[in-house]
Amino acid sequence: MAFPGFSSLALQWLKDLKENNDRDWFQAHKATYEQDLKAPLLALVDSLNQRLAAELPEYHLDDPAKAPFRIYRDTRFSKDKTPYKTHLSATFPRRGLPDKGSGLYFQISAETVGIAAGSYMPPPDSLLAIRTRIAEQPEDFARIAKDRKLTKLLGVLQGEQLKRTPKGFLPGHPADDALRRKQFYYWVELDAALATTKRLESELLTRFQAAAPFLRFLDEAVLAARKTATRHSSFLR
Repeated sequence: MAFPGFSSLALQWLKDLKENNDRDWFQAHKATYEQDLKAPLLALVDSLNQRLAAELPEYHLDDPAKAPFRIYRDTRFSKDKTPYKTHLSATFPRRGLPDKGSGLYFQISAETVGIAAGSYMPPPDSLLAIRTRIAEQPEDFARIAKDRKLTKLLGVLQGEQLKRTPKGFLPGHPADDALRRKQFYYWVELDAALATTKRLESELLTRFQAAAPFLRFLDEAVLAARKTATRHSSFLR
């Protein structure tokens, strides 16, 4: 069955949660959350995951139930002690890569539908591999990162940057701006009303597909570096 969209009640529930972010309110309205938000989110993820199996199999999940994030916030290290997130969200990480590799992501709040693709927090070895490939193939990286369809659907490349060229790379390199990046991701926000339509699933998939060449550039760098490291490790044994 095709995903029909979230109800308008779901968006109103998220708006009300934002104004009443406490356990008593949540418990009193948990039934609505389970029926109008959690269940449709699981249905969307399951349907989208099936389409990813055909269109972007490297992001297909064996268990789509693992894609959604919990609505409960981890407040242990935060000054903000409100217990619940005021949005729904889910992610499809790249198969065969370590945690914090590239991924596809979306979130739904009362105000917007957010869609992201890229590598948000690459670990040091992955970051080095990505930077090395950028340094070796600066023109390919620029062409892929600035692709017209990609930027039209997901905006410009985003992420934190160093103030100086990282160690091991020459200052003034043609791709210096990219080499200074610590994050490589695209993020776009659409009208929240999209979430109440069956178009939501197709809009997500279309943007994920547009980001695929960029993600592959990152992923191939990391996978090649891991393969080389494995060969070296085997040789040393």
